[in-house]
Amino acid sequence: MAGLGAAALLAAYRSGELSPVDVMQAVLSQAQRREGELHALCAVDADGALAAARASEARWRAGTPLALDGVPVTLKENIAVPGAAWRFGTAATADDAVADFEAPPAARLREAGAIAWARTTMPDYGMLSSGLSSLYAEPARNPWDTALTPGGSSAGAAAAGAAGYGPLHLGTDIGGSIRLPAGWCGLVGLKPSHGRVPIKPGYAGRVAGPLTRSVEDAALMLAVLAQPDARDPTQLPPGGFAWQPGITLKGLRVGLMLDAGWGEAVQPEVAAAIVAAARAFEQAGAVVVPLAPFSTREMADGIDRFWRMRSWLDTQALAPERREKVLPYILDWVAPAAGYDGGTVFRGYSQMQALREAAVSACAPFDFVLSPVAPMPAYPAHRASPLHDPSRPFEHIAFTLPFNMSEQPALSINAGYTPGGLPIGLQVIGRRFDDAGVLALGAAWEQLRPAQRRWPF
Repeated sequence: MAGLGAAALLAAYRSGELSPVDVMQAVLSQAQRREGELHALCAVDADGALAAARASEARWRAGTPLALDGVPVTLKENIAVPGAAWRFGTAATADDAVADFEAPPAARLREAGAIAWARTTMPDYGMLSSGLSSLYAEPARNPWDTALTPGGSSAGAAAAGAAGYGPLHLGTDIGGSIRLPAGWCGLVGLKPSHGRVPIKPGYAGRVAGPLTRSVEDAALMLAVLAQPDARDPTQLPPGGFAWQPGITLKGLRVGLMLDAGWGEAVQPEVAAAIVAAARAFEQAGAVVVPLAPFSTREMADGIDRFWRMRSWLDTQALAPERREKVLPYILDWVAPAAGYDGGTVFRGYSQMQALREAAVSACAPFDFVLSPVAPMPAYPAHRASPLHDPSRPFEHIAFTLPFNMSEQPALSINAGYTPGGLPIGLQVIGRRFDDAGVLALGAAWEQLRPAQRRWPF
């Protein structure tokens, strides 16, 4: 039961074959079995979850279920829930720091009857692509190989998803933090169009979105998350998302990007999997055309400098004894910002717009673009990034970062596996606002791709 998808659970609840109480107990048992090695969770509310499951069971029996009634969901630790710990994955925050409001994504899931039974681990301030953190004793681990990272910053969410801790997991993404862990764990991870999912606190490029084991479940979750919330001034008009799984591939114009223009070179086994996916779409009738690199080292370095300054200001605002608790890698990364002048920071900020314009222009001739999610498969769990070098922190996000800045929807979905059995993520990028389209193309890929390996439950 713990490994069933949300759509399957809803159908089983509707028929009376399964009860939300039995499913919630199964999910709690699965997490208890695997958590000792995966470190995906930072908080579990078993009693509250079972009480919510009993209330859901009563609604199903009364014939008054909600949209996601009784479906288990985890929330990333930086998603605010009133009274819950809110420490952003770092020991530098106060031990008793709690949220005093409910973030829009948490509110929408609660209103839809989903059971938020656990909160998932993340790295310090969400600024790493791994689960390495000063707050938790051990970093999150990848269920496919527990010596490796699940990715980050939605690290625990991805580990939980791949290990069968229920069907739905909520992450956030500002440079790849949903798609990277989804890709390295074989999941479906959607970075929606900016504003599609109202969020608080907001930030340039920051979104919340689903990590699931199927496109259908991601679409079910997005339909709930996309409901309006006036607290986000960047929200899109309501009613803009309606997903249908069918899509006509014949004549579809698809760009294929294998060189991001900067960063680590794509490893051969990753490139082979992405090219095989593109050829499968081509054989199904799509027109696949190479897409030349459009982002530059200047763009990447400028955004890096701007983010370093933002994080340096955050760490400087801490009391010295708190600052010392921040992960050393983060402190080393932000240290150069102490010498930046205003012009350096402004020019760095300006590269966000430069990258936005370049991405939108490059993608305009295509209905969709395909690329790797990351240039390499998952790497060791105790590294902050594949290179583990704070002077070169973003070499692995060259394929994901542009679409945060351009605000386009981008989906990670499993393309295949390395010879050693590690998942390889395929990124599907659509035009801005076409969240339904990237999900539909993802669903088409689920039908085209070879049989998948069993989940590492």
